[in-house]
Amino acid sequence: MVDKNMDVLIVDDYRTMLRIIRNLLKQLGFGNVDEATDGQMALEMMREKRYGLVISDWNMEPMTGLQLLKAVRADNDLKGTPFIMVTAESKTENVLEAKKAGVNNYIVKPFNAETLKAKLVSVIGQF
Repeated sequence: MVDKNMDVLIVDDYRTMLRIIRNLLKQLGFGNVDEATDGQMALEMMREKRYGLVISDWNMEPMTGLQLLKAVRADNDLKGTPFIMVTAESKTENVLEAKKAGVNNYIVKPFNAETLKAKLVSVIGQF
């Protein structure tokens, strides 16, 4: 069983999306959610605190979600962190690039609590 008290980090430069994902996580029973508005901020936060899961947007400036993912996978302390990428684009080459970089799963916007739950179960297990 997954510990719903684990710390989750959501990363998106669009505040409305942060709020939506936080609310969906809350519906699913996750209460410890931190937010970052870009990849660099997220990376700094991850070096300060251990997260059980990262949910990151793909398109952000100055560091994209893909760059964040690559930085996380290249860091010995962080590389095992479960990572879900969120994007508005479902281009096959993007999915392949993210998989090659080590993403655990991928969500295409818009999505609902059921979709998020299915992705979470596939990445972190049943809860």
